Amino acid sequence: MHVFSRLLDRLSLEPRRLAKEALLVRYFQETPDPERGYALAALTGDLKFKHAKPAVLKALIAERSDETLFALSYDFVGDLSETIALMWPALPDDGASVERQRIELTGVVDALETAGKTDAPRLIASWLDQLDETGRWALLKLVTGGLRVGVSARLAKTAVARLGDLSVSDIEEVWFGLKPPFESLFAWAEGKGERPDNLDPAPFRPVMLAHPLDADRDPAQLDAAEFAVEWKWDGIRIQAAAGETRDGQKVRRLFSRTGEDISRAFPDVLDALNFNGCIDGELLVMEGGKVRPFGDLQKRLNRKTAGPKLLKEFPAAIRAYDLLSLNGEDLRPLPFEERRRRLEEFVADFSHPRIDLSPLVPVTSWQDVTEARNTPESRLDKEDVAAVEGLMLKRWDAAYTGGRPKGLWYKWKREPHLIDAVLMYAQRGHGKRSSFYSDYTFGLWRAAETGDELVPVGKAYFGFTDEELQQIDKFVRGNTTNRFGPVREVAYSKDHGLVLEVAFEGLNRSSRHKSGVAMRFPRISRLRWDKPAGEADRLETLEKLLEPVRVASN
Repeated sequence: MHVFSRLLDRLSLEPRRLAKEALLVRYFQETPDPERGYALAALTGDLKFKHAKPAVLKALIAERSDETLFALSYDFVGDLSETIALMWPALPDDGASVERQRIELTGVVDALETAGKTDAPRLIASWLDQLDETGRWALLKLVTGGLRVGVSARLAKTAVARLGDLSVSDIEEVWFGLKPPFESLFAWAEGKGERPDNLDPAPFRPVMLAHPLDADRDPAQLDAAEFAVEWKWDGIRIQAAAGETRDGQKVRRLFSRTGEDISRAFPDVLDALNFNGCIDGELLVMEGGKVRPFGDLQKRLNRKTAGPKLLKEFPAAIRAYDLLSLNGEDLRPLPFEERRRRLEEFVADFSHPRIDLSPLVPVTSWQDVTEARNTPESRLDKEDVAAVEGLMLKRWDAAYTGGRPKGLWYKWKREPHLIDAVLMYAQRGHGKRSSFYSDYTFGLWRAAETGDELVPVGKAYFGFTDEELQQIDKFVRGNTTNRFGPVREVAYSKDHGLVLEVAFEGLNRSSRHKSGVAMRFPRISRLRWDKPAGEADRLETLEKLLEPVRVASN
């Protein structure tokens, strides 16, 4: 655990992406199998321990510390693993350096994967007793699965690719047929073995992503005629893959854009995958061929399963963008124009109500593209306008390449909505933000029996600079009126308060929120120190934006 904990510690303190990558490459070069494979699995979120949960850790520290002291410490630190690592009492005899060397990552993983419900707490406690502070922190991060060291799964795979002459797309191509500790993967990356076989008949393919369009520069440099233009639908990007094993068993899977298998939550869509191939598309809630608000899709997300009532009220479907494979043929090397033709033929022949075709937007110039982006209502039915985020532009001659290649795909979102809201509550962040109040709940004014009142309408935790974070944190600490654990209520009135300009992508009705609305992707656009709180926007401002959503729902 010593080498692994040192790696996590350095990663958590290093802000630069390339420097993090270099740390990972060096670790993978110097660390033998299977230790480095389990470290890779931890970084990519591929380690799950059934009986090691946060509740177990809280129970262990409760046996060894004062409950009030722990609550106060957790409130201040803001991170469970770090709090327990700092508070865990050291053994009276601290001469156990030999014992500490015996605690290796491989042994920890093997023990936790086979441990029963009563064994896991005992094992964790014994390891915590023998490890130093950094080792305890790393162990607890491993156990909870929330490393929070600024390393994405893709960055970890990129580091593996750099062990040899591979690309990260090469790694992702075989990833979903492999299991920890990935010994065959490391051997291939280092040129010591063959490419791992992926016999999965319905694998995840590396997703192709788009660059944001620079409206001031790109139109002058790009020829609109060289691009296909599509609507960017407001759902979640998915891959629908299906095939047969060698013994004839059907395999059907639905993947998120990150490769998470979400099949169990969408059995209605899974039943429709009666083909041998892979579709790239958007998962939406649809009824009668019309897209329903994103809020309806949210009711289906983050669930392990979906019951009959949910399936009936919120029927999911796929709006297809691309065809990646069909009947054993890999179509990704083909130009988009040919893949699109094959996709149109496939959808027409397949003819299933759960899978339809995302229409192209006919354009001949950048003026056409701009008009379609700014006024989709001129080209779409009212029901679909609220479900459009913007446009996608794809070169007709582009192959389907995993990652975000330059110059091939662009996304041009519609301008975000802006409102001026008043800060109401602030909560401590996590990781490097654990010492700051960085999660903000904001509200708008509405009429009440006793006069105007603020009602919460959203929460945001990004969009501001480090300097602005310090300014807001200072305001929160100097204007706290109430405390609720890690949350502080701040002073607000017509004459006093901090006004935040909030940008957001869309809006949905929500029965779960007191305001009756839920924002899509809210973020802090700027701080309005110049604006009195009494001049912030009213709830009616948001309710007017709900008109298109109301039409779509009806």
